[in-house]
Amino acid sequence: MEINYDGLVGPSHNYAGLSYGNVASMSHKAQVSNPREAALQGLSKMKALMELGLAQGVFAPQERPDVLALRSLGFAGSDSEILNAAFKKAPELLAACSSASSMWTANAATTCASADSEDGKVHFSAANLENKFHRAIEHPTTSRVLKAMFADGQYFAHHPALTSSGVTGDEGAANHTRFENSDGERGFHFFAYGQVALQTNGVVPKKFPARQSLEASKAIARRHKLPEKNCFFVQQNPVAIDAGAFHNDVVAVGHKRVLFYHELAYLDGDQFWDQLRESFSDACGGDLIRVKVSDQEVPLADAVKSYLFNSQLVTLPGGEICLIAPTECQETASVKDFLGRLLGDANSPIRQVRYFDLRQSMHNGGGPACLRFRVELTAAEMKAANPRCLLTPALYGELVAWVNKHYRDRLTIEDLGDIKFLNECRTALDELTQLLNLGSVYPFQLRA
Repeated sequence: MEINYDGLVGPSHNYAGLSYGNVASMSHKAQVSNPREAALQGLSKMKALMELGLAQGVFAPQERPDVLALRSLGFAGSDSEILNAAFKKAPELLAACSSASSMWTANAATTCASADSEDGKVHFSAANLENKFHRAIEHPTTSRVLKAMFADGQYFAHHPALTSSGVTGDEGAANHTRFENSDGERGFHFFAYGQVALQTNGVVPKKFPARQSLEASKAIARRHKLPEKNCFFVQQNPVAIDAGAFHNDVVAVGHKRVLFYHELAYLDGDQFWDQLRESFSDACGGDLIRVKVSDQEVPLADAVKSYLFNSQLVTLPGGEICLIAPTECQETASVKDFLGRLLGDANSPIRQVRYFDLRQSMHNGGGPACLRFRVELTAAEMKAANPRCLLTPALYGELVAWVNKHYRDRLTIEDLGDIKFLNECRTALDELTQLLNLGSVYPFQLRA
């Protein structure tokens, strides 16, 4: 069973414009945010998918502001003194250490199903996210949270983040898709990368950085014990990266046997598709289905603006594939027209589209697919996983009450330097770890 573990938006959700290459993040810099609304929007999507009959999970946020990170950068004294000094002397560092970017759990890690790995375990590798400082500080807590969610060593294997370097830049599942011919069989792993880091004459973007390296993707495949024949590696189109598709999931999304992508997503154009189909057929049998969107139908700029491909593809209990899309897709004319034609095509594998208001997340550069981390589990593995991290109507009600109790409806950069805000966040997260039965996963809890 595929479970979508959505990132719960943290109480420090703010618009600092930290993500160079992410057009939405950069364009909303310094706007006033609403953390409460952001968290409730995310929970509303989780609830809707649960009510559609899908398995839905919750992924806890990080402790922010990250005082330990600030301390490692030379700020000293009490927590209050550190925040005050950082706000006065290095507000950009304070903002980076206060980001709620862990809400985009598609970047948290990469995983593989037990049917895929040669040792029969579900593997997890936290992403180092080394390209952006505000994300590179996430992986220690990410690893602790994942181990609290999937603790049983009989079923689950956990790996630390790859060594942070320009060679092994790893952005997690946002650049990875698992295809399968049928449930329960060995899957096929599709890795997209932005650059070959050790190749000095390679094709790279001209404007924005390529964040995922081929070296990192291959390292993840090796440590997860994936057979070589069940892996396929393809380079992202530098044109797409320079247009704002900083991760592959901004221009492509895959599910089961379907790949939905923009024609400018990959460097090799259509050549990769024939190779991918042949590789999948050899490894898994059957055939892949593509839904390719031309630049004439949906210009690349519209795809990035609307986050059409940062939608989720899910299989409903009745067997139909549904696209979970942001409301921006309804508001972008070319995308709206395309989706109308798609649903009217009797041969389309995508039979439904459902829209969700995620504007607080979208303004910072993350759509429905950014917010979720897909995990494939058998019945036994699901039973061994932390049950409190699976959404139920009761847990949804508890989390809504928790958000309304602890979250502010207005947050500015000035608030981040206030010790009162840090204490609010810690109180909220301490209560959350009890709600989700995570134990002590945050630095402030480990120091207590």
